Amino acid sequence: MAIEGERVHPDKPNNFNTTKFTTGNADDALLNSKYRSGDFYQTQRVEHAFLEKEAAIAIPAGIGGIELLSQSQGVYEDRRQIAMILGIPEEHVRVTLVPNGGGFGGKEDLSIQGQTALFAFLLQKPVKITLTREESIRLHPKRHPVFMEMELGADENGKLTALKLRATGDTGAYASVGTKVMERVAGHAAGGYFIPVVDIEAKTVYTNNIPSGAMRGFGANQVTFALESCIDDICRQAGFDRWKFRYDNALTDGLMTCTGQKVFGVGIRACLEAIKDDFYNSRYAGLACGIKNSGVGNGMIDESKVIIEIKSKDKIIIRHGWTEMGQGVHNMALQTLCEETGISPGIIEVQVDTEAQLKTGMTTSSRATALLGLAIINASKAMKKDLEAQSLDELSGKSYFGQFTCDWTTKPGVTDREPVIHYSYGYAAQLCILDDSGKIKKMIAAHDAGKIMNPMLFEGQIEGGVHMGLGYALTEDLPMKDGFLLSDRMKDLQVLRAHETPEIIVRGVEVKDAVGPYGAKGIGEIGLVPTAAAVANAFTAFDGVKRTKLPLIRKIDN
Repeated sequence: MAIEGERVHPDKPNNFNTTKFTTGNADDALLNSKYRSGDFYQTQRVEHAFLEKEAAIAIPAGIGGIELLSQSQGVYEDRRQIAMILGIPEEHVRVTLVPNGGGFGGKEDLSIQGQTALFAFLLQKPVKITLTREESIRLHPKRHPVFMEMELGADENGKLTALKLRATGDTGAYASVGTKVMERVAGHAAGGYFIPVVDIEAKTVYTNNIPSGAMRGFGANQVTFALESCIDDICRQAGFDRWKFRYDNALTDGLMTCTGQKVFGVGIRACLEAIKDDFYNSRYAGLACGIKNSGVGNGMIDESKVIIEIKSKDKIIIRHGWTEMGQGVHNMALQTLCEETGISPGIIEVQVDTEAQLKTGMTTSSRATALLGLAIINASKAMKKDLEAQSLDELSGKSYFGQFTCDWTTKPGVTDREPVIHYSYGYAAQLCILDDSGKIKKMIAAHDAGKIMNPMLFEGQIEGGVHMGLGYALTEDLPMKDGFLLSDRMKDLQVLRAHETPEIIVRGVEVKDAVGPYGAKGIGEIGLVPTAAAVANAFTAFDGVKRTKLPLIRKIDN
């Protein structure tokens, strides 16, 4: 893909950001490696296809104020941007979260909240806007198409030696969070493995296409597809056992990711052990591992605040700033408070409203459970002490504040201190099993959640992630020509239907994290990180044809 040429924005270069870091000399290490695998890999643009389309309600409030009911992934960012649009102070804007029917990153950018607020502000009447599905598909940013040239090396003993990656992300006509996505491509290039020598470069490029932004997996799934294909190729060349090769090269406590960060509480080997027997008992199977950060990190602050209000002996309110969009963050907040205090869940209500002044960033990066859980644990300390001597009735009217802040992460490539790119990571191994005709029979997903706080929510998150990963691997695409979508119809997205989805078996692994509450790790995104790679490797195991481009097939019927 050409990076230069006519500029999309005359005042900005098309290649507007590059993430780059090296450890050792990858060219020399690859040249001296007994086995090498290299290819050009390409992944596609994908629509989020969340169940609930974008919607907002705005109501004039007071003199020069506005109230907004929003389903965005960040009500405080809504407030900030709406205040800018209307030219009024932030304190004159109130945004209340309405838990939504799915986001997956597609509701991170401001969509219709600004227009809805503007209409209500000018008309001084309540205004509601709900997009049609076609409008929704045209409006919000998509998953990044990523183009990757990757080369991987291993020695005669089956140990990985070096990795070289040159990746380009099509971020479309506007930046959105493209820089952060391509940082994740770079930072997850070595996947869940220790590779001592790396040469990583990931470019974020403007194009004349629909903008690309946040979507579940956030770059990790794109680069994992390429990496795991190279691993299987090396195993075929040398006759290495595919399961044992991964086990022997997997990250363990104290080893470094490709960014140079030492990791602890690593559950990759435990995940591999959870699917070992299934792998060896399957005639045609594809295997892939995954790693996914928790928290924005990269030198930015990850923070959460909470207020616990005792209204009466029969009502307690938890106020926080994170978005509930089906992942269960409200339920997790309730569970944590109950665990800490022994209070009955039936009297607890969870609210998200900017009136609470608990400024919170976007609900992204698999971080809400850990950050909010830790904030609630901190708030509960004083509450528990008070409850030793007083009843809820006696404490009515009292509030407890809790906060957790992670301010110790670094950007990739830092040299003045030991890098800590993210405060935590989640880990996984997935197995795609084919039948004798080459069709997917079963997916087995083993995921290290650190501590499984709610088994039903855990299983649902991973099942949903695998389903999304299967669509990404097999059929989903959102092609464009000359800067225009070829179709904006839901049926043309090629999302897998229920009857097209194979059996999905979820296996929980618990290797405690040092930071997360009770040792918990984020699981919101990692469910699909290894999926496409496992599927592609299964197809290759069946027919010997290496796959380098997604989607792997296209459905004929609609």
